[in-house]
Order: sequence, then C-alpha cells, then structure tokens
Amino acid sequence: MNWNTRVTELLNIKYPIIQGGLAHLAYSELAAAVSNAGGLGQVTAMSLESPDALREEIRKVKKMTEQPFGVNFAIGQHGRPFSHYLDVAIEEEVPVISMTGGNPAPIFEQLKGVNVKKLVLVAAKRQAIKAEELGADAVMVVGQEGGGHLGRDDIGTFVLTPQVVDAVSIPVIASGGIGDGRGLMAALSLGAEGIEMGTRFIATEECIHASEVYKKRLVEGSENDTVVIKKTIGAPARVISNSWTEKILAIEEQNGGYEQLKDYISGKANKKYIYEGKEEEGFAWAGQVMGLIKDVPTVQELFNRMISEGESIRNKWTM
Repeated sequence: MNWNTRVTELLNIKYPIIQGGLAHLAYSELAAAVSNAGGLGQVTAMSLESPDALREEIRKVKKMTEQPFGVNFAIGQHGRPFSHYLDVAIEEEVPVISMTGGNPAPIFEQLKGVNVKKLVLVAAKRQAIKAEELGADAVMVVGQEGGGHLGRDDIGTFVLTPQVVDAVSIPVIASGGIGDGRGLMAALSLGAEGIEMGTRFIATEECIHASEVYKKRLVEGSENDTVVIKKTIGAPARVISNSWTEKILAIEEQNGGYEQLKDYISGKANKKYIYEGKEEEGFAWAGQVMGLIKDVPTVQELFNRMISEGESIRNKWTM
C-alpha cells in the first residue's frame, strides 16, 4: 500500500506517523527508533537542563539513524527561555522543528531564513489559521482525548480534525486518541494526512526513561483512568488519575492559583512518577488511548502492527 501524503513528502518519511514531544521522555533512543521505523521521531528540548545537553541528544540521534527527525519546543506560560536551545537546533541542522504549548510567533521569528520544516500543535481552528499565517508547514491538531496539554474548548479529535482540514491549506496531522492502525486510517478518512501519537509511544521498549510502573499503568488502565488538571490556570492537561491528581483538583476546586499549585504540577512531581514510579508522589501524562494499550512492544513491532492493520482496513474498503 502506498502511504504517501503531503506529510510524508514534507518530512521525507515513509509513513505518516509522528512521535509526540513527550516532556522528560522523548530523547535519542526513542526518537531514533521511530525514525528508523519509518516515522518522524522527536527529541524534547525544554526538558533538558541546558542547550549543550540538547546538542548531545541531537548528535546521539544522528549516530543512531540517518533518517529525518525533529526537535520539539514546548513553550509555556511558566517555561524557560528557549532561544539558546533553538540556536543549537539550528546549528545542528535539525530538519524539523515542532512547537507546542504557547505562542509560536517568537520561534518563527528566530527561524527566519533557516531551512527547516515547521510544525505547530493547535487545539482550535483559529489557532490553525494563525499558525498557517505565521508560516507553519503543517499543523498538528490535538483533540480533547489526548494526553498532556490540551485546548480550552473540550473538542474531540473527530470533530476538530475535519474543521481544521477545511480551514487551512497546509497539511493537517491528527493527534489525540490514536494508538493503532484503526486510528491512523480514521484520521486519514477525516482529511488528515498524518497522525501524531504520544501515549502509545511511552508504552514501547525504546522509551527507556519511563518507569516500569508507568508503563504497567498504561497497559492495565482504561480510558476512564485519566483526568484533566490545570483548567483553572488556563493550561488544561490530561493525566493518569491518582491520589496526587486528587490533591491538584481539590486545590483547583478552591480556586487556588498557580502559586498554590506549582509544587504539585512541577517537573519534579512529574519525574517522581514517570522516572521513579512513585505514583503517590507525582503525576504522569496520559491520554484516553491508554484504554487501547495492551502491551509494550518495540517501536518497530508497533509500526509493523499499525501498518498491517491499516492495509487490512484499506483492503476491506476496496473490495
């Protein structure tokens, strides 16, 4: 089956499958594995302690794959300055830069004249239109089912994706609630020309920084085992529900602001769970797709399965 779309042509990849930025988790081992399997792997920049650490990760990816890969910049309200990190990505001639979590305009300004493909994660039609105006080569559309940071409008992937497809001329990549070949084909049917997956890639062997406790929870949990936190501070995000997230929601119910929440929603609290497996001392990102995750395969095994599922569906359509 021919998997060529404008996304595969734009990114020079075999399959229209992109690995999400995955704060604190998306490093060289996972990124290289996804790129070697025919998708686009990504390194997360802003979880690293310094621009030099990003340079090291980029060079490690280059040693493990000759295929294209990207660097993701999660820019948020309380995030660190990113310009020196972006300088490193430019110097290392990274072929793809993706932007999530905040206003991407300053990144576009810094990338003027740089030969790089620019992807922007959006959660609303208006954001997609703005991203195209800024110069995005493609937009990644995240529905409310997704893990991590979401939009404020509570719109699901199935409704949001075709709306954005109709609103922009650049390629659209669907994200949120996708974890297998069925989701891939559904996204393509909606007019998307590729997909992005985050949670599903955490539950793979090459996501070596994720604790076994975290992966086990993703496999054993259901679509009902997530909650959305941080709504009250304008940064809604989907996580695995546990006693820690109950504390967060309790603070939010009392109209607590960022100062009251910051210790509970910090990177330190996130790493307690995802790195150390201390479920009662932190939180972990996950989308509703965890209800579809039943195992922890290699990235290559996951790709083989998804492509086989997709081809089987395509064959049924053409009978």
